[in-house]
Amino acid sequence: MDLKKVIREVENFPKEGINFKDITTLMQDGEAFKFTIDEFIKDLKDKNVDVIVGPEARGFLMGTPVAYGMGIGFVPVRKPGKLPYEVESYDYGLEYGLDTLEIHKDAIKPGQRVAIVDDLLATGGTMEAAANLIEKLGGEVVSMQFLIELEFLKGRDKLSKYDVNSLVKY
Repeated sequence: MDLKKVIREVENFPKEGINFKDITTLMQDGEAFKFTIDEFIKDLKDKNVDVIVGPEARGFLMGTPVAYGMGIGFVPVRKPGKLPYEVESYDYGLEYGLDTLEIHKDAIKPGQRVAIVDDLLATGGTMEAAANLIEKLGGEVVSMQFLIELEFLKGRDKLSKYDVNSLVKY
């Protein structure tokens, strides 16, 4: 299935010069959405994954159906102040400043095999931060799965020590 045909491109959003990849059109198409989730599951089936992690917010949309389809748990990674229990935090650099991600301290058990699922691989900063959080808790990141990869931003280079799979490349 050609997923590019069901991903809407919105020029100059959220600002001039950006060509935004809108996945809401893919999610509205039941056949395309099912195909997407099935492709993630197919790539992960032989990797002995114990848990799926999804970064806020679109990682929740992609990751939870993958976890459900595999019969395993899902763990959210969120921005500061959104998780109700004790958290582990990781600060990471952005082009202009810092950002932080958090995960519950008891969400990943030492030795668990983890796959991170998200909608988009851009510069790789958020994924690198999520992987660092998982590893801080003793987990092993065995795969990173993306619906879309913006190859010109070279995020894959930052994640070279991980298994990276993307379904659509721009």
